Amino acid sequence: MTLLGASLLGGALALDSTSVAQLMLSRPLAAGFLSGWLSGDLRAGFLAGVILEIYLLVAFPVGGARFPEGATATVVAAATAATHPGPGPLALAVGFGLVWGQLGGWSISGLRNLNIRVVPDPMHSELRPRRVAGGHLLALLLDFVRGALVTGTGVWLADLVVAHLNGRWPLGQPDTVGLFLVGAAVSAGILLQSFGGFRRRRTLFLVGLAGGALGGLLL
Repeated sequence: MTLLGASLLGGALALDSTSVAQLMLSRPLAAGFLSGWLSGDLRAGFLAGVILEIYLLVAFPVGGARFPEGATATVVAAATAATHPGPGPLALAVGFGLVWGQLGGWSISGLRNLNIRVVPDPMHSELRPRRVAGGHLLALLLDFVRGALVTGTGVWLADLVVAHLNGRWPLGQPDTVGLFLVGAAVSAGILLQSFGGFRRRRTLFLVGLAGGALGGLLL
């Protein structure tokens, strides 16, 4: 997948997050699958998406809370991991994706502040249907452009990071995946606590533990 292709995919998935449809294609699990498939290595892209999905489950996109953007971050990580095979690029891509997700979250907050100026103010102007529709379409366009720019810049920078640091990664593929799964267990514990803790969600914990063990064997 070219840099332009990754940017367009990131822009489209950014729209799916909130502005349009909300078909859950922007979730890291689906975004990683799509990015890996379009990049020519479905397994590497999907693996990056699975890891990021677990890590980002602890952030609930509710209310006015600031949270990492999983869609653009996953496209960056999955496209990088699929383009550069091996455990080192996978680790660097996922780590970079986690950081880039925070930057994507800040860009969402900035866009929401900008949307306040885009939406017609009924106190200062007459609300005609054409003007309301124009403001809505402009907000959608800005969200797409934001997602595309965040994704394209992230893929470009991640490619540079992998090119410079790939040879310094000391672990093989099984150890790399195991390291990420250990970190993911911490995120899963935080998520469980948000649902009431082990005493109230014992069955959920055991099902998740069994699923994680099975997933680790399959990966």
